[in-house]
Amino acid sequence: MLNNGYDSYVSRETPHWEGGPSLSAEAPEAAVVAAGAPPGGFDVEMDTPIARAARTAMSVRGRGDDLWPRPDRCRVISVANQKGGVGKTTTTVNLAASLAMHGNRVLVVDLDPQGNASTALGMERTQESRSIYHCLVEDEEIRELARPVEDVPNLWCVPATIDLAGAEIELVSLVAREARLKRAFAAYDSSELDYILIDCPPSLGLLTVNAMVACEEVLIPIQCEYYALEGLGQLLRNVELVKSHLNPALTISTILLTMYDGRTRLASQVADEVRGHFGELVLQSLVPRSVRVSEAPSYGQSVMTYDPGSTGAVAYMEAAREIAFRAKTAA
Repeated sequence: MLNNGYDSYVSRETPHWEGGPSLSAEAPEAAVVAAGAPPGGFDVEMDTPIARAARTAMSVRGRGDDLWPRPDRCRVISVANQKGGVGKTTTTVNLAASLAMHGNRVLVVDLDPQGNASTALGMERTQESRSIYHCLVEDEEIRELARPVEDVPNLWCVPATIDLAGAEIELVSLVAREARLKRAFAAYDSSELDYILIDCPPSLGLLTVNAMVACEEVLIPIQCEYYALEGLGQLLRNVELVKSHLNPALTISTILLTMYDGRTRLASQVADEVRGHFGELVLQSLVPRSVRVSEAPSYGQSVMTYDPGSTGAVAYMEAAREIAFRAKTAA
């Protein structure tokens, strides 16, 4: 039986992404049976839009038997955009959960003093908690700070606490202040991981610079609204500055369009403009506005475990699939 989240998944407003389903608003079980599936499950191979949708939803629930390709070496990706509210944390958490649910080993590093990624992954944070702050300022090893995420095997998180808010001031007087995180990663045996995703703060300060120096790839979530485009130029210039002076290997590898509302012409215009400028860097998957995505952190979960059949979960799963298979193609 499909869960109630499937109801929202088959709504008429679900955006279409490449290879994705085109759905009607029929009752889930009746629709699947009408498509030719036996009432008890999906043992019969089908290739109808509704059948593909059903298989996608089951895969999101972690019941799919497909294991995504793992990269030849650990990919370190910073999720960055100095504009707040564009979906950096939501993207980091749900991409990480999706990759882990399909056989990849993933570490999330929460570099935002607000600690929202830590909350979404169910990390307990108290005044005594050890966090990424102690790595940057006190040279504590990443291995000692990483904690497993409940209910998601192969997923770990290095949490952030409010102490991180003062880290930028404390880092100013330290030697090689821009490379503190890179040095911590170098001391960690990254062969045990397939992905390290860094959730950056909504700023272009020392914490974000540390993330960009420590990674080779930048993933930029862009909200499908006009203001999101205004600050993009400054972010791109900063990436180029870091690449020129601190990290020659740095590249913008991925752009993800978030908070897409197919009912508005503006969202379509922003999406077209971004695709026209950045081309293949932009994922085909669009992440729609979803109430379930917003609700999930209040339960200490990603949307992948909170409501795996929702439009948001399916969209993030498709985005993570693209990222995983793009790496295989590039290799």
